[in-house]
Amino acid sequence: MGNLVAGANAALTAENPGLKTLLVGLGWTSVHGRGPQAELVPLAVMCNAAGLAVSDDHLVFFNQLASPDGSVMFAGNEDQEQIDVDLGLVPEEVAKIAFIVYVDPEIRGPGTFSAVRQAYIRVATGDNRELVRFDVPLNPGGNITAMMFGELYRHRQDWKFRALGQGYTTGLRGVAADFRIGL
Repeated sequence: MGNLVAGANAALTAENPGLKTLLVGLGWTSVHGRGPQAELVPLAVMCNAAGLAVSDDHLVFFNQLASPDGSVMFAGNEDQEQIDVDLGLVPEEVAKIAFIVYVDPEIRGPGTFSAVRQAYIRVATGDNRELVRFDVPLNPGGNITAMMFGELYRHRQDWKFRALGQGYTTGLRGVAADFRIGL
């Protein structure tokens, strides 16, 4: 399927019949400065049809490594960060799964994506055959503190991926407000 641009989507299960498990890889490179480096943290949010988190338990991140049903979980290290998705286990009430990376202000103090020079999200089969990739466009002079890289979403009976690259200047607080999660 190849590389996507912001706003583009790709059919995953319709073009790959029998596809049941996905590997979602996230990665980035940063320019190292003299000060503390921003600590980037991935987060997956399982959302209902209204685009809101199903519950606070339907978040997957470093402090909660798997969703309650086991359909979304942190996994191996093919990329900097990897989240596996078992499409057959995703509850019917989940209409999309958003993949976000945010700067953790508690690790090294406030920071932004300004030092990040390259970032990507890729979707592959369970055996790591890459289906799509999105190289996230970045603004090195910006004050972005969280970014939604992309999302898996249901389209009728199939799953698709949408490339986003939507930045937040309000960090995790803005993400929590948009998805109505209590972080």
